Amino acid sequence: MNFDRSLAWLARLAVISASVLTLQAAPQSIARVWDERALAAIRVDTPHPPAQARNLFSLSVCMYDSWAAYDPTAVGFIYHAKHTATDVAAARREAISYAAYRILKERHFYSKTSTNTLIADDALMASLLFDTNNVSRDTTTPAGVGNTVYDVVSNWFINDGARQTNGTPATPYPDYPQGQGGYVFTNDPLPAGVEGIVVKDVNHWQRLQIVNAVDQNGFPQGPIQGYLGAQWLGVRPFALSRIDPTLPWVDPGGPPRFGGATHAQFIQELVEVIRASSQLTPDDGVTLDISPGTMGDNSLTANDGHGHPLNPATGQPYAANVVKRGDFARVLSEFWADGPSSETPPGHWNVLANGVADHPLTVKKIGGVGPVVDDLEWDVKVYFAVNAAVHEAGCAAWSLKRYYDGWRPLSAIRYVGSLGQSSDPKAASYNTNGLPLIPGLIELVTPTTAATGGRHAGLTPGVIALLSWPGQPATPATTYQGVRWAPADSWITYQKTNFVTPAFPGYVSGHSAFSRSAAEVLAAITGSIYFPGGIGTYDAPANAKLVNEMGPSQTIQLQWATYFDAADLAGQSRIYGGIHPPVDNFAGRQVGSFAGKGVWEAARKYFDGTITSSPSLLAINKKAGGTEIRYQTLRGLYYKLQSSPSIGQAFNDEPGGFILAVDSSSLLSVPNPTGTAKFYRAVSSPTP
Repeated sequence: MNFDRSLAWLARLAVISASVLTLQAAPQSIARVWDERALAAIRVDTPHPPAQARNLFSLSVCMYDSWAAYDPTAVGFIYHAKHTATDVAAARREAISYAAYRILKERHFYSKTSTNTLIADDALMASLLFDTNNVSRDTTTPAGVGNTVYDVVSNWFINDGARQTNGTPATPYPDYPQGQGGYVFTNDPLPAGVEGIVVKDVNHWQRLQIVNAVDQNGFPQGPIQGYLGAQWLGVRPFALSRIDPTLPWVDPGGPPRFGGATHAQFIQELVEVIRASSQLTPDDGVTLDISPGTMGDNSLTANDGHGHPLNPATGQPYAANVVKRGDFARVLSEFWADGPSSETPPGHWNVLANGVADHPLTVKKIGGVGPVVDDLEWDVKVYFAVNAAVHEAGCAAWSLKRYYDGWRPLSAIRYVGSLGQSSDPKAASYNTNGLPLIPGLIELVTPTTAATGGRHAGLTPGVIALLSWPGQPATPATTYQGVRWAPADSWITYQKTNFVTPAFPGYVSGHSAFSRSAAEVLAAITGSIYFPGGIGTYDAPANAKLVNEMGPSQTIQLQWATYFDAADLAGQSRIYGGIHPPVDNFAGRQVGSFAGKGVWEAARKYFDGTITSSPSLLAINKKAGGTEIRYQTLRGLYYKLQSSPSIGQAFNDEPGGFILAVDSSSLLSVPNPTGTAKFYRAVSSPTP
């Protein structure tokens, strides 16, 4: 199965002859049509992974809630009203289209390519024969239902902390101003294309100054990076909970730090990134078997798997897939990097989900049990759950990025390498905080090795040299660099010269969090950890697929057996790319796993209608001035408190009535009871 990116349209007609005989592809569900429209728009926009995850989730809520409005059992996330129609299928198609169209129009206003993108949105509605000027909110009509669903979904997200309405197409989703909660840069910018390093505190992220900087889709940036998504510490997720809004949603602990108790791990993380960079060549003679039979099945916090003994679909061992290590590393890095014209990591998992839906071996049973559902029900539920998962992961990961302000390898390697070597006190350039000397990877340049014909020829004696990728060639379409010895303070990532490193802190890896969260949901909703047929693939033809330089040197096929294997490869790709050390990857996996499992636990209850009967735990704290009652809530439902002097007596409403829950818990202060004890309970309802 090949999940190469492709833009799917409503239908394709193949003319067989000059006669009227035509063949038409099976029509896609209306949800798939709108998901593809959203992905197409992302591919031509400035990448903003957490914002695009939020947009995909908003679209998915519009589509799922419109579908659920005509289902007697399922509960919508934000819109809870129920409607009837003579032709339910037609009503759903229309309601979904109006809700999807309007939410995309709202969000695409902030696109760098808004002019063309908004026209494309209109064109799709016209091709579906729906009137873009129909703004009715009459819910006896499908258009009215769709427009009303859009209203409530838009209102839900408009004040969720993303600061959407504070942006423009030129500067979408801006952070709060400094002094009003905005991020304050610890370090001055680092000129990425110049040898050397100046950094105030290497334990904090350092933005870059990049000549002719562009984003991954080629739009001019900078030249000094900002901070993309700084406000995401405060963006409202789907189901995650916390009490203190200044803390991350999920906290696996911070990254290792230079000069402290975790200094040894900090150095080891840098060594692993340098080691990965040293492998970015097809010329070292090293090969790997990257078959699912030998690679994958890792534990959550390590790349310790040894593959899968059998393909469960065929019952046979996976065939060997031996490739050059350097080709594997480079293709892996670029495929999962989601670079030029990509859907970004959240959208990438929509592409994978669509590939699963299209596979002839996929049995569309929600959770792998019960009846086979039609394409529309499958799609709206998969999109709702997968995009809730990537939005959840975006909120969790970006809250950690803001909270820990974690370093990136570029600054850290240059800084520690500039200090010297920490292995030999009797040798030159000794510094207890420097890089360890590792033959064939990290070496001290001596007058002998720097001489003509020496292994470090041309380098300055006394500097620390790294065997690594030296940077993008001048003609990347026809040239590749391999690896060579270079000064540590000029180390560079495996990226384009005018991109280098993303514009936000490192810890944790967004790729790892997005991917693991989506993988948890796909495994749960399909009822299997394996891709259909037991394998997913990506083909990279020789010298035709890489962007950073020419390559791969021979055609290779990336392969993965399970959703988790694919997610692990996405995280590992960022180490080869020089973007993250392993600790960012493993912590991101943990965050993504926690987020994805929580999303599925909630999503399935929306699907079967049991979400409205979920119990709400209460915590009571009696104080001198009154009693504080904190109770669990599910966002989008309404809650009220009731009390009774006895468990056996009727409960009566406390003042205030039903309140819409916008967070994972609510706090109410009531007077301390006098005389007899008082019992409290929280009651939920989909409507006030």
